[in-house]
Parts: sequence; structure tokens; C-alpha cells
Amino acid sequence: MNGRRLCTKIGCLCMTVLLTFGIVLCGNGNVIAEKNVDTRVEMILSKMTLREKICQMLFVTPESIAEVSPVTKTDSKMKTAINMYPVGGIIYSKPNLISKSQTKKMIEEIQAESSINLFIAADEEGGTVNRLMKKLGTTYIGSMYDYRNMGIETAYRNAYTIAGDMAALGFNLDFAPVADVWSNPDNTVIGKRAYSNDFSQAAILVSAAVYGFHDGGVLCTLKHFPGHGDTVEDSHKSIAYVNKSKEDIYAQELQPFATGIAAGADFVMMGHLMVSSLDEDNPATLSESIIQDTLREDLGFQGIVITDAMRMSALADRYTVEEAAVKAVQAGNDMLLDPVDIDRTINALMDAVAQGTITEERINESVRRILTVKMETGII
Repeated sequence: MNGRRLCTKIGCLCMTVLLTFGIVLCGNGNVIAEKNVDTRVEMILSKMTLREKICQMLFVTPESIAEVSPVTKTDSKMKTAINMYPVGGIIYSKPNLISKSQTKKMIEEIQAESSINLFIAADEEGGTVNRLMKKLGTTYIGSMYDYRNMGIETAYRNAYTIAGDMAALGFNLDFAPVADVWSNPDNTVIGKRAYSNDFSQAAILVSAAVYGFHDGGVLCTLKHFPGHGDTVEDSHKSIAYVNKSKEDIYAQELQPFATGIAAGADFVMMGHLMVSSLDEDNPATLSESIIQDTLREDLGFQGIVITDAMRMSALADRYTVEEAAVKAVQAGNDMLLDPVDIDRTINALMDAVAQGTITEERINESVRRILTVKMETGII
């Protein structure tokens, strides 16, 4: 991208971080679906069973549906699995990746076998969190924090490079960029994964990265909402706590999410975080007020909301599989990442619809959003 063009885009976005709690959005950045897209989405939706709709809301590891570890090819067992569980997305990790040619073939074949084309994702942030770089020898990009003073063009170029390498192998989604700000030096789970320890600087760099991912050919994900950078706990192991006022969260933690949304981020990943000033009772992943009021209403996000991995101890140690699945959908998540048990998750949601705890229209709302993004971006 031309440097002047990028600066113009980011300059416009920076004007959004103003006034009310430090944030006012000039737009949500999402492409409004055209009538023909709406029509096609409704046509697909009308032909889906309830179980197929629920499966479309699941984002899984290949091992969780094939019951083979590791999955390194789309063989007959994996083909049977993807037809039995027509999920919305698959996340590949290091054990799945052997070579570039193997990875590309594996992804091409799973897409060909899927009745509705899949989101194919990896955690490819750069630095310590990378899957392709280490296993496949794609372009190495260091931790984003180390580039913080190199400006928006570097943030853009890094994301563009990562995206291009992913797209060449068939990936269409990255679970990046990290929109958390490393504001607490005792935080080790985020640390140098963040773009900065300064909220305003992170906001500018994250928005540039969103443009880079898109121009490089993949969708992207802002994580971990509403901000994991000022915690000391690791949500892989336990619930993490954000002890800030609502005013401070809006003025600080939400800045990079706001500019990332304005730049057109496709997904927002919820964090397993207790944020008492926004919800005293539920972690953000399971909080209707944080998803619906803060993310949807106040920040204007209209894309796909996805949980962080459901098998992380922060949730798995506190809720049953069934409780977590139902609460996550009730709260407003569109996709559930890496459920502990696929069958129990599907059955719990089907039972919830049968009992009226969740309406089928609530399920349709998420599936409609998933299908629209897939269709608008050419995945379908």
C-alpha cells in the first residue's frame, strides 16, 4: 500500500478516538451486504437443519471431530468427520503442518469436501505465537511489540506479509491482531504479543494491521475483548481479572478495538476475563452486557463474535460443557472456538432450542452473520 494512502486511512481512524470515554466511531467499517447476498444467505439458511446451523457455529480443531491425532491430511476418516460435523471453521496448529505442499493439499481437500466452505484459521501473530513460521518456514516476523516505534507502515507491512504467506497455503483467517495493550508489566500471557504498552499507539498500529491483513488476503480477528493487557492471571489457566472503572476501560482498553473495528476487522474474540465494572457476574465470554452493550452497541461491531478456546481452564474449570455452550450463545457469541466436547455442545444447544431457552431465530442470527461474511469475502 502507498504510504500516503495508508496514512490517510489511519489519520481518519484516529479521529474516531475522541470524546465519550475517549471513543466515538465514525463508522463500523463493515461492508453492508447487497440484496443478492442477503437472498443467497437466506436460501442456504432455509435449507439447513437445526443441527447443521449449530455445527456452523462451531470452530474446531480437526482432531476434535476426526478423533485422530495429529491430523495431517484430509483422508477418508477426516472426510467422514467433516460430513458428520459440518462445522463453520477449522483451526490448524503446529502438529497439523508438515510442509507447505502438504498443508496446501490438506486445506484444498477439506474445503472440497465441505458442503459450506470453511473458515480456515491459525494463530499467526508473529514472535512467540506462530504456527506457520516455525513449522513451514514462512517469512519470520518478530513480536509486534518490538516494532512499536517503527510506525504504521511497518505494522501494515508485517500483517500484509503474514497474510500473504497464509493465503498462499489456503488459510483465509488469522486469529490476530492482538488488540490488548501491555499496560501491566506483570502481565506475562500477553506481554510482547501486544503492539504497544501505550493505548493510543496501539490503536493506530492495530488499525494499520487490519488493513495489512485484508490487503494480504485473509480475514482478521481482534483479541481478547475487552482487553487482556492489564491482568496478571493467564486465562489459559484461570479466570483473569480486570480491575478498572468503566470510564477507564472505555478510554483505554477499548481504543485498539474501536480503531480495529473502524478499519473493518471481521472477528472479535472474547476474553475469559472478569470485568466487574461491566459485568459483576459473568466473564466477558459469557456476558450479554459486554457483548451486546459494549461491543455491539457502543463500538458498533457487526461482524462475527467468537469465544476464546472453550477448553481453556478459565471456563472449563468453572462450567460444564453444556452450561458454557448455552451461556455463550445466550450472551451473543456467533461461534464457539474449540469446545471441550463436540457432541455434548451440539446436544446442549439443540436441547436449549427445544426447551425454549434459546430460540431458533437466535441461532439463525449467528448463522446468517457467518454465511454473510463467507459470501461477501468469496469463501462461499
